[in-house]
Amino acid sequence: MMQTMMNVLVAAAVTTGGAAVDVRADLAKIVAGDGATAALARVSDGHRTWSGAVGVRDVERGGRPSPNGYFRIGSVTKTFVATVVLQLVDEGELALDDPIERHLPGLVPGGSGITVRELLNHRSHLHDYMSEPGYSTNRWRGDARFRSYQPEELLKVAFAKKLPDDGKWHYSNTNYVVLGLLVEKLTGRPYGEEVRRRVLRPLGLRHTVVPGDRAGLPSPHAKGYEPLPELVDATRMNPSLDWAAGEMISTAADLERFMTALIGGKLISEKSLREMRTTVATGAGFDYGLGLQAYRLPCGTAWGHSGELIGYQTYAFRTDSGKSLTLSINPSTRNPTTPEVMGIAVKALCG
Repeated sequence: MMQTMMNVLVAAAVTTGGAAVDVRADLAKIVAGDGATAALARVSDGHRTWSGAVGVRDVERGGRPSPNGYFRIGSVTKTFVATVVLQLVDEGELALDDPIERHLPGLVPGGSGITVRELLNHRSHLHDYMSEPGYSTNRWRGDARFRSYQPEELLKVAFAKKLPDDGKWHYSNTNYVVLGLLVEKLTGRPYGEEVRRRVLRPLGLRHTVVPGDRAGLPSPHAKGYEPLPELVDATRMNPSLDWAAGEMISTAADLERFMTALIGGKLISEKSLREMRTTVATGAGFDYGLGLQAYRLPCGTAWGHSGELIGYQTYAFRTDSGKSLTLSINPSTRNPTTPEVMGIAVKALCG
């Protein structure tokens, strides 16, 4: 039944104000090549928008995936958290070069030598708790995927180990757990409420969710799967293991609006946006700013973030020329390759 459904690509598309770049055929190739069970994209040049979806909503029951569907955005959550931190910088509540020890005394080992900036751009050298067995939401965890976690538990796992003193850039989800606690300390409110109050409500992002312990996704959504080696439904899970590092849920339209407002200077000051876009080399195929990735394309730089959480991969990009691409992929028996994804980015943002 699954193979039959995967051999039949179901596509839906919506075009507004003329024809923006249509990447439906590129998405269909990924699905046909077992790179995804479903995929959706939204492309805009600032005036015209194309959105579409291919594949199946459910490999057992079929159904058309919606271009307006919800999906887990994983580490794109970090850009929302970084935006709130920079708003607090703009309000004078802290400075980027403050040691984290000043605001969260006794929490982070060696915190007097780690700045807020280094947490935001992953130069803190803190061990990533998600690299430990059983602590990654990118891996199948059986019934443990419904367990609830507190951020202090995650930091305990992280601080039990140290990275080698190699001076290299190390991506670490631990940084954004600490930043979530920083937001809570400075505001007296849960970090998710600050994201809602400062970003979601002002922008009218009615389809973006900070789920907490809720295991499901709003409808409509395409299911996420994990090959074990047969595909297993991994849609429902408690995302508190990601917390401020990657728990959020959104839609393509909402992510486009968010990235447009952020890169357009509508959410933080001009100075803070310059700081956010000041990057460090990573050796990982992108440079990294303050909660913002920079991908160098033939036509310039795409700003945004990628995210992964079991069953879902997300890419949200915006260029200074006003073009944007939001892409959600539900991986199948393999993950989409970098050339497949970046080929779509080049077509959408440079075409």
